[in-house]
Amino acid sequence: MTREYLKKADLTPKSDAPETHKIVQGILDDIEAGGDAKALEYAAKFDQYEGNVLLTAEEIEAACALVPEKLKADIRFSHDNVRRFAELQKGTMQDVETEISPGFVTGQKVIPVDAAGCYVPGGRYSHIASAIMTVTTAKVAGCKHITACSPPRPGVGVAPAIVYAAHICGADKIMAMGGVQGVAAMTFGLFGLPKANILVGPGNQFVAEAKRILFGRVGIDMIAGPTDSLILADGTADAHIVATDLVSQAEHGYNSPVWLVTDDRTLAEEVMRLVPGYIDDLPEVNRENATAAWRDYAEVILCADRKDMAACSDEYAPEHLTVQAADLDWWLQRLTCYGSLFLGEETTVSYGDKAAGTNHVLPTSRAASYTGGLSVHKYMKIVTWQRATREGSKPVAEATARIARLEGMEGHARAADVRLAKYFPDETFDLTANG
Repeated sequence: MTREYLKKADLTPKSDAPETHKIVQGILDDIEAGGDAKALEYAAKFDQYEGNVLLTAEEIEAACALVPEKLKADIRFSHDNVRRFAELQKGTMQDVETEISPGFVTGQKVIPVDAAGCYVPGGRYSHIASAIMTVTTAKVAGCKHITACSPPRPGVGVAPAIVYAAHICGADKIMAMGGVQGVAAMTFGLFGLPKANILVGPGNQFVAEAKRILFGRVGIDMIAGPTDSLILADGTADAHIVATDLVSQAEHGYNSPVWLVTDDRTLAEEVMRLVPGYIDDLPEVNRENATAAWRDYAEVILCADRKDMAACSDEYAPEHLTVQAADLDWWLQRLTCYGSLFLGEETTVSYGDKAAGTNHVLPTSRAASYTGGLSVHKYMKIVTWQRATREGSKPVAEATARIARLEGMEGHARAADVRLAKYFPDETFDLTANG
């Protein structure tokens, strides 16, 4: 049996890349040349905000006071989970050394970058969780300076809950600036900020393109496209839960793909029947996004068996992958390409997005085939070192000289030659490339 598409996507998620690139490059060039003043010009134009760019301690305190205590408790709960998981991840990285040969010691050190710039979306939705995910991991990694940057709303500023989340998670500075201008300010070190060594966090196509252009002079977590989610479900799954989970992810945006992969036709047909009604029941903005996403980008794929379902999922390499099927351990061992995996009906992508502890900044557009999501590791540099006794350096110097000469790199060879001559003046070495 070949795979059968009960619903096939008409579109694939993509932005108008050439036009977006042109716009973003122009803004970056302007701000790099014009500095703070030019960034403020763009902020006034796009953010329509003319308050303080860097929030004062008094402004942070005032914003935090506006956040209801119940929401503060939820934010602290999420922060604690993310922090503890990040600390677990950090524990997997350690300084090591080994005597690679007698007298010659090599090692690695794990060093956090100095300055992190965390972009927190605040346009269509206030992404409180993105502040938690990005700032917390940078703090656990040990970054010396963390800037949280979020678009302000006209006459209001950065959403108070975002300010509270960024503050308790450890941001050193909170910047009220959105879009390309915010990314540029962190990268170029405007407004007295240190130049960011790494930029992290989700954003729209302009933020993503800015990160793409700046990558190389600054590190980035990933180049993210529209969020995507895939559900693997068999005949044991609850159609109501599956449909609800699909709709919950489709509300992200008009071009956010959701996919159902199953070996049960009855389940597939019931889910397809339920989804439109669940979408219609959403608030207006969410409904418009989910309607377009389901209509243009969603797919329902019928497979022969669970092996084919797993193979199909690995081909799609989804950002979020949910399994609502029997024998969860089999799926955990078999699946290989995903940003984050949600095993069983008792968990859901929404948990990971908001409060479970695993990070929600994840690879999209099939990038999960080669990379994972944001973690403390993204802020860490794995560097190496070596040290040797003179006797220990002898065989390495001999091999280096001969290999370098075979490659035609005489200068490299001589760097080994002079050490052998200095350390072992009474010995003769064959350092020719041939023989």
